[in-house]
Amino acid sequence: MAYASRIINQSKKLRSAPNLLRHENALLVRWFSFSGQPSVGKRDEIWRIRGHGYVPTEGEGLTKSFISSTVPLRRGFSSDAGLPPHQGIGMPSLSPTMTEGNIARWLKKEGEKVSPGEVLCEVETDKATVEMECMEEGYLAKIICGDGAKEIKVGELIAITVEDEEDIAKFKDYTPSSSDGGAAADKVPSASPPPQKEVVKEPATPPEPKVSKPSAPPASEDRIFASPLARNLAEENNVPLSSIKGTGPDGRIVKADIEDYLASRSKEAPAAAAKAKHAAPEALDYTDIHISQIRKITASRLLFSKQTIPHYYLTVDSCVDKLLDLRGQLNALQEASGRKRISVNDLVIKAAALALRKVPQCNSSWTDEYIRQYHNVNINVAVQTDNGLFVPVVRDADKKGLSRIADEVKQLAQKAKEGSLKPEDYEGGTFTVSNLGGPFGVKQFCAIINPPQSGILAIGSAEKRVVPSSGPEQYKFASFMSATLSCDHRVIDGAIGAEWLKAFKGYIENPESMLL
Repeated sequence: MAYASRIINQSKKLRSAPNLLRHENALLVRWFSFSGQPSVGKRDEIWRIRGHGYVPTEGEGLTKSFISSTVPLRRGFSSDAGLPPHQGIGMPSLSPTMTEGNIARWLKKEGEKVSPGEVLCEVETDKATVEMECMEEGYLAKIICGDGAKEIKVGELIAITVEDEEDIAKFKDYTPSSSDGGAAADKVPSASPPPQKEVVKEPATPPEPKVSKPSAPPASEDRIFASPLARNLAEENNVPLSSIKGTGPDGRIVKADIEDYLASRSKEAPAAAAKAKHAAPEALDYTDIHISQIRKITASRLLFSKQTIPHYYLTVDSCVDKLLDLRGQLNALQEASGRKRISVNDLVIKAAALALRKVPQCNSSWTDEYIRQYHNVNINVAVQTDNGLFVPVVRDADKKGLSRIADEVKQLAQKAKEGSLKPEDYEGGTFTVSNLGGPFGVKQFCAIINPPQSGILAIGSAEKRVVPSSGPEQYKFASFMSATLSCDHRVIDGAIGAEWLKAFKGYIENPESMLL
């Protein structure tokens, strides 16, 4: 009956195949246990992972979507092991830069039923911890990579699902083979290792057994010939006569031999003390800190940026007295309406976005064939957390008000610290702002460009300076803030970068113009 029910289930699935194949642009590919990744796609409808699973998006290229976000699946009919029909789930690629991931925890246990849309496990990617959802209905028969599994390559087998509940027990001792699990086979040792080839060597002559010869008993002092004066001197200085070679007649130890021995011993003592003084210092005390997946990817991207992007830097100082006055007035209105306060960084994000709209050449990225200039101004904001550096994005920052920017930045920063950012929270940025002045008091610094972007703005702290006054007083105090623009010289020429900084400074020193 079990085989009959399987045949009926398969026949039901095959009935819907003609409906799918009637579409002119439909594409259906299915591989089995020994092949690659199945995929089903149309011209304008493909499946992408977006935080909580698969969401159809319109108008995206098929190649780009499948490279960046497909979940490897394998439909298996392994006859050699006598296994029933099953499906292998591979480690998905949940971001464009992800090459490997970690399993944070499984939310489904072996033997439990799974349905489309249910969360199977939480995967720690190079950006955040993302929930992976089930695609098909069935039962979770075997978990290959359990909770806490580290550095799992994209496409590597992590679990097995079956259609019938009675097939679960058949995968209790399942071990993925090289054709079934790809790289997973390297992590699971095989049940019986291949026999090693025996190398026949010519019989060597057996070594002669070592026989420890009994050492001759040391001669007693009665048999050591020494003069009475030498014996008295040796006893006074605790010198064993057996360690001294006599130079007198017939090897007799004389007084001069004892004196030479005492002189040599007095010379060796300072040398030993000096050697002990210059001996190697004690081993250093240290702690090895585990490198998270996020830090690994961040490090590789920053290294790639510094090695391949020709950076140059432009710095400008802006007076922020009017900016601080405007912020105080706006925060009074925000508090009166029960809304969140606006920070200096929120005003900087708005000014940078408006400057990008005014000088669009800086809102671009480099490719080997052309320069891509973006029409959306999406600002990434650097956020430091215990798990590493995150850069969530504020989309269309040039079109949003200061209050909305402040709300979004605070929400994204909280999600970054909790590790709950979704791919749509950090992908698609066109420019980055990094602020070490307000939170840390750094006066000025140069940031590394976040590829494929062509610019990043580094904001320092505001400090009071004495400047000439146009009034009756000769001098007055004013607050100035340093801003350094890191530019990709392939995209942004020096004059263009200077023009952008001029526009940015104009918005900072005349903040009312940002409200127009």
